[in-house]
Amino acid sequence: MGISMSYSKSRDLAQEITHDAFLKFFDSVKKLEDTPSVKPWLRRVTVNTAIDYYRRNRKFQNHEEADGETPVFDAEYAPDQLAYEEILKLLYQLPEDHQLVFNLYEVEGYSHKEVAERLEITESSSRVYLTRAKNKLRQLIHIHFKEYAGR
Repeated sequence: MGISMSYSKSRDLAQEITHDAFLKFFDSVKKLEDTPSVKPWLRRVTVNTAIDYYRRNRKFQNHEEADGETPVFDAEYAPDQLAYEEILKLLYQLPEDHQLVFNLYEVEGYSHKEVAERLEITESSSRVYLTRAKNKLRQLIHIHFKEYAGR
């Protein structure tokens, strides 16, 4: 379910993706005989299921644009100090297409060409979405550290 959570904005949606992924996995388990490990296969099925969900629901999305201002971090910029749950909360604040491209490129290690093919967008769109996602994350991290500086 952790993989599904990184590709969705709600727990309910993550459960739906996980459920669909397991159904697809069990339908294709006969093909697994030649594959030595189950875990990578299930991971790929889950990621592909999340991508499929994104494609089906793309027309219903509201796009949020970054305001173009990227805050500059002076001293100790340390996103490694954020807890996993805090990072997920920040990722959930990204527009869905930006979050998906970020996860595929930065977490899963896909190239922009592969991301573009999977999401049926252009490579340049993949690059733009990734840049916007990173800029928005910088802004959100900066705000997060400002809010919790005194605690």
